[in-house]
Amino acid sequence: MTAAEQATANIGVVGLAVMGSNLARNLASREGNTVAIYNRSYSKTETLLTEHPEAGFVPASTYEEFAASLSTPRTAIIMVQAGKGTDAVIDALTEAFEPGDIIVDGGNALFTDTIRREKAVRETGINFVGAGISGGEEGALLGPSIMPGGSAEAWQTLGPILKSIAAIAEGEPCVTHVGTDGAGHFVKMIHNGIEYADMQLIAEAYDLIRQGTGATPAEIADIFAEWNKGELESYLIEITAEVLRQVDAKTDKPLVDVILDQAGSKGTGVWTVQTALDLGVPVSGIAEAVFARAVSSKPAQRAASSALPGPSEIPVVADKAAFIEDVRQAVYASKIIAYSQGFDAIVAGAEEYNWDIKKGEIAKIWRGGCIIRARFLNRITEAYAENPGLVALVAAPYFTEAIGGTQDSWRRVVGDAAAAGIPTPAFSSSLAYYDSLRAPRLPAALVQGQRDFFGAHTYKRVDMDGTFHTLWSGDRTEIEATDSH
Repeated sequence: MTAAEQATANIGVVGLAVMGSNLARNLASREGNTVAIYNRSYSKTETLLTEHPEAGFVPASTYEEFAASLSTPRTAIIMVQAGKGTDAVIDALTEAFEPGDIIVDGGNALFTDTIRREKAVRETGINFVGAGISGGEEGALLGPSIMPGGSAEAWQTLGPILKSIAAIAEGEPCVTHVGTDGAGHFVKMIHNGIEYADMQLIAEAYDLIRQGTGATPAEIADIFAEWNKGELESYLIEITAEVLRQVDAKTDKPLVDVILDQAGSKGTGVWTVQTALDLGVPVSGIAEAVFARAVSSKPAQRAASSALPGPSEIPVVADKAAFIEDVRQAVYASKIIAYSQGFDAIVAGAEEYNWDIKKGEIAKIWRGGCIIRARFLNRITEAYAENPGLVALVAAPYFTEAIGGTQDSWRRVVGDAAAAGIPTPAFSSSLAYYDSLRAPRLPAALVQGQRDFFGAHTYKRVDMDGTFHTLWSGDRTEIEATDSH
């Protein structure tokens, strides 16, 4: 049999853990796709073949067999753990593939690794695509949101395949060509950062309602279910209600009360904050969500600090319904800030790495399949359609009006939480960021004066052009200087 006769699959998947297996099944269920599968341990390949004979998978026990089973241009999606394992698979596929073929990394890779890999693979004539895939195990099987980078040439082949498996929102597949090299994984990283903030805001809302009103988890579940019918409608609000309703079979207590209060992290939230710092973009809501997980995971410090004094008098919630509505409004306002900061980071990343990222298209593909899918993503698309050069999402008329209607509640919630000693880092930092944006003058002038005093870092003036330095250790006269901000 010739190689051409062996080539029966149009797409392949390497790595058959849960995400890879579900993605392979999704691909196989779509008309026109025949899927080749490979796993380093062939037993996983056999298991998938046995459990899903209807998929018509084309198995391979070596990379050479895998490559031979794919029609040209060969296209393979890698679904292995990020890091050295990904590099090993890329090296093996590069040996087995030919110029014009396409290697797709569908894992949660750091975007700078993707830039490095794309450059190295491009030199062989093979296309390398970093694709962010959001939606978890269910999304991989039923339809995720997909954020591919890579070349325009690769998108011509890959686009129809990814559109066939992506989630559908309002009749449109939740996938778009994000940009070159690492753009796809960069946008997925920011997506995950926003996800961190969104989850933290919801957790803070739950904590405030429970401590402020004494409501049970089941009662709070009903509150979140009601919220999900309005402007806060989203996947995360929906599943929060489900989690809060769950009763532990062993103790008959609410499951949330028997889960250890230490939240884990897989790195993408941290990467978002680190990258934003490098780009000089404030993402305070995301950062506080990351730090909140870090604090939760320090049991020794928490135990040592448990006797620290708190408020001398804790305020009592007089009107529970009004308080709950205030919390809802605070969630909405802070959520707008989280998305605004996330899109600020996308804009800065696009400028730094020369990517042509269309912000409205990103909001569109986040409407379905992904973890942060939410009703108001359409408003983000509309905002960028009306003003493609929008400097800050929060400054778009729709969002300015929305926050204007929520800010009194938002301020009350942050104030009440501080008075009661209930930590709300995401609510508080989001409000501080909002007030920083709207402030006519910030105390940064004093900071810059301090920097000039101890380090001759110079400063600019409000009343004339140029850069200046005061001779603090001399006669304190002002001189013109070279900018050293």
